[in-house]
Amino acid sequence: MRTAAVLAFPGISPFHLSVPLLVFGGVGVSSVDDAAYRTVTVAEEPGPVPTAAGLDLIVTEGLDALVTADLVVIPSWDPEIAPSVALLDAVRAAHARGARILGLCLGAFVVAASGIVDGRELSTHWSAGPQLAARHPEVTVRCEALWTDLGDVVTSAGVAAALDCCLHIVRTELGSAVAADLARSLVMAPHREGSQAQFLSRPLAADRNGDEIDQAIAWALGRLSESTPIDAWAGAVHLSRRTFSRRFRDRTGTSPGDWLLQRRLDEARRLLETSDLPVDAVAHRTGFGSPVTLRHHFRARYGTTPGAHRRAFADPS
Repeated sequence: MRTAAVLAFPGISPFHLSVPLLVFGGVGVSSVDDAAYRTVTVAEEPGPVPTAAGLDLIVTEGLDALVTADLVVIPSWDPEIAPSVALLDAVRAAHARGARILGLCLGAFVVAASGIVDGRELSTHWSAGPQLAARHPEVTVRCEALWTDLGDVVTSAGVAAALDCCLHIVRTELGSAVAADLARSLVMAPHREGSQAQFLSRPLAADRNGDEIDQAIAWALGRLSESTPIDAWAGAVHLSRRTFSRRFRDRTGTSPGDWLLQRRLDEARRLLETSDLPVDAVAHRTGFGSPVTLRHHFRARYGTTPGAHRRAFADPS
């Protein structure tokens, strides 16, 4: 079992702290034996840690716990406080050892201050983007993304996007089947894409009784194995192609074609992980038509092949 070390600091919001403990440790939604990770909460100074909610946490582990962690989570931060040398050294050491560093919301300030993303990019809450960019001009700040995944370092936008980002980590490390089961327990979508403006939109739903875009999503999800030209898709809900594309992007933060490609890839991953269907059968069931096309998109999106993904994430039972 992988270990996730989650940083608590004076003044932290209990919500921000609870998100990684909930997703990675299954706190409140599963037994310890069913948790995706072994989680440990750490503090720079172990002992009572006051929170923004007026209650204290008792944290027994210090920064030394980062030494053995596979995933180091910085769930938030106060931008007005400079991270200590000890904290930054611990983050750098964990990163150098091979731990994945995850900065959620304002935790990106600590990630940027550590220097491990110099010359690279990260995400944070849109309201803090200008401040972070001004403080660390050596880093490209992407406020339009729900998360930015560099492989060794992952950062996310604010608040609810932290849930999406943590679930993304589970998906990339443990497979989409595990992530889907966890999302079901959390009563949330297993995958969400788009810009931070999406927080102002209604969540995706396969609702045949909703508006035209809800109906279009339900229509497409029921036909993943079929060819879905945009004109036919728009016509199914009695919209022009132009109006459909504009309204679809407003709702989902992405184009109809990109959204459909990701849904097909999600289903392909699920089938690869949970069935023994040949790759060509998976390709046909998910609308790619041929294994060559599936392999092309799979490698472009995930940097691996369907066969390699199956070997890494197939259900051992």
